[in-house]
Amino acid sequence: MNRKFDVVIVGGSYAGLSAAMTLGRAIREVLVVDSGKPCNRHTPHSHNFLTQDGKTPAEISVLGREQVMAYPTIEIRTGRVSQVTGVNHNFQVMIDDREIVEAKKVLFATGVKDLMPEISSFDDCWGISVIHCPYCHGYEFRDRRTGILVNGDKAFEFGRLIHNWTKELFVFTDGPSVINAEDMKKLSDLNIQIVEKKIKGFEHVKGYLHSVAFVDGSRLVLDVMYARVPFEQHCEIPELMGCVIGATGYIEVDELQKTSVAGIYAAGDNTTMGRAVSTAVAAGTRAGAAINHELLAGN
Repeated sequence: MNRKFDVVIVGGSYAGLSAAMTLGRAIREVLVVDSGKPCNRHTPHSHNFLTQDGKTPAEISVLGREQVMAYPTIEIRTGRVSQVTGVNHNFQVMIDDREIVEAKKVLFATGVKDLMPEISSFDDCWGISVIHCPYCHGYEFRDRRTGILVNGDKAFEFGRLIHNWTKELFVFTDGPSVINAEDMKKLSDLNIQIVEKKIKGFEHVKGYLHSVAFVDGSRLVLDVMYARVPFEQHCEIPELMGCVIGATGYIEVDELQKTSVAGIYAAGDNTTMGRAVSTAVAAGTRAGAAINHELLAGN
């Protein structure tokens, strides 16, 4: 006979653990299934999260797990959810292609998978000195030689944003610029230099960038590079179940983290471009409370 839970949470990082804690405090039977591969696992430090500023992502996760496991109705298991079938109040969740458990509600806190460009050593530096968010990591690289990997319409807005952290700033278009003339003038007025050379690779020591190498054989000394890379959903199950994926690639949810499919919720990086530990925790708390209220109402 299959084990039954009020909620199965797919993904046990910050959003998933936060939702689990909220549901555990509501005395709900919860199973968290986590594959152990968070997208920020290479990042040396997490910032801009009150009381946890400067901690490693692993430190925050370990403490979070310990605190969540203090609630006796919560179970955390290492594994991979390979399939979800059924409908609201009667979902069947398959784990590691062999075990099936049942759940009234399912929460996907599965994050996204970043897609690395074909630049040598980009992935070695990703999350260390090639970063996506100035609010998470910009302070540590303030006043350093800084690059932005961007081209086209987003170049000026991204450049103006990062200019607040450093005045020694370069925009790398990785080939001919398609930035419009007006934005080129604005970037020039901020003394932001445009580099149109094709990038061959990043030269680094243990992920810490020291120069950018170009296809033509030249190099430019650099301490940090900002980049917004494309991504895909880390888990395809929500889309297979009919959850609407928006034009930007994120699972569409309402203000309570509900997806378009009854009984299925999503929270964390899979739903928003605001990728930060603090926002993931907040979304998980919101989802946990919404799920509990829905269970109380019998919906």
